[in-house]
Amino acid sequence: MSLVYYKALAALIILASSLAAVIFPIKKHLSAKDAEPLELGEAFASGIFLGVAFFHMLPASIASFNRLLGQVHYPIAELICVLGFITLLFLERLSLVAIKQHRAVTIPYILATILIIHSLIEGMALGINAAAAQTFLIFIAIIAHKGSASFALCVTLIRHKIPLRRILSIVCIFSLVTPVGIALGTTLDSLSYLFGGQLLEAIFNAFATGSFFYMATLHHVRFHQREDEGQGLWEFFFLVVGLATMGLVAIWA
Repeated sequence: MSLVYYKALAALIILASSLAAVIFPIKKHLSAKDAEPLELGEAFASGIFLGVAFFHMLPASIASFNRLLGQVHYPIAELICVLGFITLLFLERLSLVAIKQHRAVTIPYILATILIIHSLIEGMALGINAAAAQTFLIFIAIIAHKGSASFALCVTLIRHKIPLRRILSIVCIFSLVTPVGIALGTTLDSLSYLFGGQLLEAIFNAFATGSFFYMATLHHVRFHQREDEGQGLWEFFFLVVGLATMGLVAIWA
């Protein structure tokens, strides 16, 4: 089976897991407290994203730039990585103004927008990769957090008394955007090889690295603040476990 079929299967699994995760909270109208056990899984996924970004994607991007643009000594991959980080940071900084003006109404929509943008980027990162091992690692990272992120988003929308029809619309967009990203990334990957180059893949791997780094650090801290220090330490522990797992995988992959 070709890598394209594996990517299509990954898109279907990710879509199914994201939709399945919201059935229970919509039926039961759960509170934010009910999402806490799944947030340990979210912390573990953040560690995986950190690991796959810095142990796999960024080194692959640097190697590609060195191979394709060997005469250029400027750290291009690192620059693009920083741009990916700054882009999401800039979007979230802009959102703070709206939060201060209309806090109760705006928070769930800002959370949904940031998660949708990141889901598109992570889907494209999976789709654009031509290496089976790296594609599998990104799939593991996505599937490890997609369900819990979908659950947490749904609970947040319910808690802020967003109308049910709008909740369903937002959740459907969030669920579909990663498969759409996979399709876009796969198309771009095919085009890059059609035109005889891997430059596009190297650029996007570097940009996605910055995005993954932001989501696993500043974004995670902002949306998972804990009054209970014990819970916060457990989340940090699961993040480190996810990071260490990717570090071990890097020995063989």
